[in-house]
Amino acid sequence: MSKGNVGSVRASIIQQEYLAEAYRIAHYQGDNPYITTSALAERMNVSAPAVAAVVERLKRGGYVEHEPYRGMRLTPKGEREALLSIRRHRLAEAFLVRVMGFAWHEVHEEAEALGAVISDELAARMEQMAGYPKRCPHGEPIPTAEGVMPSIHDTPLSEISQVPIELVISRVNSHDPEVLKYLGSLQLVPEQPITLLNRAPFHGPLRLRIGKHEQVIGYELARSIRVTPA
Repeated sequence: MSKGNVGSVRASIIQQEYLAEAYRIAHYQGDNPYITTSALAERMNVSAPAVAAVVERLKRGGYVEHEPYRGMRLTPKGEREALLSIRRHRLAEAFLVRVMGFAWHEVHEEAEALGAVISDELAARMEQMAGYPKRCPHGEPIPTAEGVMPSIHDTPLSEISQVPIELVISRVNSHDPEVLKYLGSLQLVPEQPITLLNRAPFHGPLRLRIGKHEQVIGYELARSIRVTPA
């Protein structure tokens, strides 16, 4: 393969990473589809000028639209590319956990590298071997092969005001291995039933019942846990 071909493949992978991260940011913003350059730079851990250069290439490719003072938003073409990238990543995570025996806190970086280079055909085979998972190990929905994101309705645990209330953990919004390892040690994982027993005011700690045990967690940790009614 020539150096020119290597460069073009690498640029495509970088664009997929930016599109996927932009989609994730917009997803958690709710009704606001615009992503600021600073927010994307923070998530990608690069400088604002570096993000601006990639965004310009994405704009020329028809993947994003950019408006001064508002930021960028994905076009339908860009959203589809982002969802297919997210699909490969989350299928890779599910494959690593279900088939290869990795722990859930070990797979994000591995899946980031693997998902960027596998073909859609290989992703489909990994999906089959993993038992056709609907969600990744962290509870995030896996887009379909057609680039459609399944709808999920859940709420951050930190925003639940009614107590006591029985809940089920839907997903965990964190890639931090230490956070995931700690949550796993407390059994605060997707599909786990819990009871919110009490919460202190002014963003204070929350007291939970997990199985037969009680546990107190902080507000910031509770923000990363999304729940549905039992």
